[in-house]
Amino acid sequence: MGKKRTARSTAQPIAIFIAALTAAAVWTGAPAGPRAHATEPGTGSPPAAGAHGPAGIDLDTVTIPELQARMAGGSLTPTALTTAYLRRIEEINPRIRAVLRTDPTALRQAAASDARHRHGRTLGPLDGIPVLLKDNVDTRDLPTTAGSLALAGRPPATDAALVTRLRRAGAVILGKTNLSEWANFRAAKPTSGWSAVGGQTHNPYVLDRNPCGSSAGSAAALAASLAQVAIGTETDGSIVCPAGMNGVVGLKPSLGMVSQSGVVPISAEQDTAGPMARNVTDAALTLAVLTDDATAHPAPAPAPSHDLRGRRIGLWRLPALGPQVDAVMTRTAQKLRAAGAEVVEVTLPYQERLAELEFPALLSEFHRDIDTYLATRNGPRDLAGLIEFNRTHPAERTCFAGQELFEQSLAAPPTTSPRHRAMRAELKDLSRRSIDETMAAHHLDAIASPTNPPAWTTDCARGDNDVIPSSTPAAVAGYPSLSVPAGSVGELPVGLLLLAGDHQDAGLLSLGAAVEHHLNAWRAPRYLPTTGTAR
Repeated sequence: MGKKRTARSTAQPIAIFIAALTAAAVWTGAPAGPRAHATEPGTGSPPAAGAHGPAGIDLDTVTIPELQARMAGGSLTPTALTTAYLRRIEEINPRIRAVLRTDPTALRQAAASDARHRHGRTLGPLDGIPVLLKDNVDTRDLPTTAGSLALAGRPPATDAALVTRLRRAGAVILGKTNLSEWANFRAAKPTSGWSAVGGQTHNPYVLDRNPCGSSAGSAAALAASLAQVAIGTETDGSIVCPAGMNGVVGLKPSLGMVSQSGVVPISAEQDTAGPMARNVTDAALTLAVLTDDATAHPAPAPAPSHDLRGRRIGLWRLPALGPQVDAVMTRTAQKLRAAGAEVVEVTLPYQERLAELEFPALLSEFHRDIDTYLATRNGPRDLAGLIEFNRTHPAERTCFAGQELFEQSLAAPPTTSPRHRAMRAELKDLSRRSIDETMAAHHLDAIASPTNPPAWTTDCARGDNDVIPSSTPAAVAGYPSLSVPAGSVGELPVGLLLLAGDHQDAGLLSLGAAVEHHLNAWRAPRYLPTTGTAR
């Protein structure tokens, strides 16, 4: 398959794209929408979610470049922005349980950014921007639990590499978000968004509906405007599905672009952290920091075109997600064609074989990688110890009791076995061919598919009701995928998942920004208690 490129090999195209996208975001402004306003400390609390308050910043729709422009002009400070988000967390989070804990040093971090802004010494576009981290990303001064009481004691000794990069960029670490415990790799029938540490995260659009896993808290927090951006992680679907189901943007980067050092693992062959945001601009700027891209001070550049003329997109419909989702895809195709794109129907090959091989391979890789990680932490030192912990702690079984995946992983063949090596080699080959061959045969810029079904009703006894095959090809191949809001089924958001080839992250973000512009599908949640027929 050729030598794997590193994150550095893609730095220049990402830098060029970021510069253009940043300029465009400042020049064109954000779309109007329901508002939640930032205020200076002492001048009043933010209004209720979706309410219009006094003149100020629209947290629902503002972009990072717009925030930085205000900070540079003196009409906003990082402390004011951080205070606004902390107040929103205090007000909104009890309804959705997305944020596990806030960082007690957040305002101190913001004050340091205030000083840098005053003296013209900012560290880049994320300086003073509040960021939430999924609670499987190590932080030296906050607990990192993966949702499990087994890790709820002493914090890790060091920050994850991606957190170090965020801090060096001046980002304000606002706190940690809830997740599906162990990133949904514990039980055969888990309930996404539930952990023993954080309880159940709720979908802000309809509170009895599920937020999807495992980056459930990060996505729900963004939908509720509890931070400007958040970090999620994905092995297969755990960034993009929560993004789609909560009506936000989520990027799963190409494998290896973002360091996994200090992130609780499932499989080094598929795991990656990635940015989640309410718009593609903010996701792109965050990716640049996570990849250590040299875009701290992007130079002025022409605005990227939102013109889709000549762009070819393959639509992979996935009718298994139901007629209502398919209707959203039909409307999406119509909008993209009206904007000049050529949309052709495609079907990705090899999907049944990928489904047969992926899970057994992950079982072996999880055993290897979780043992390595647990050896760095206080608590159970290996997978066998973790299984025993769960057996002896009833709080770990309050939503669902099973740990079948742990037990199967413990008994799985080692990653050094010929059987496992053959499985992973076939997975890599078929997943890459499924995308590469489809794109080459139809001369495509990207493949598009539905990210998610409408959110199902959360039910601990039943577990998840998900059938979501669209994330698998890119997840197994290590290729990038990007979910942007596409529409809704009733009150429930549906995302459009865009897939591209190896390390085509910059091009995918550029296309995603244009698609986002023409679909214009984002809307604020209404926190309804329930709606329609249960799924």
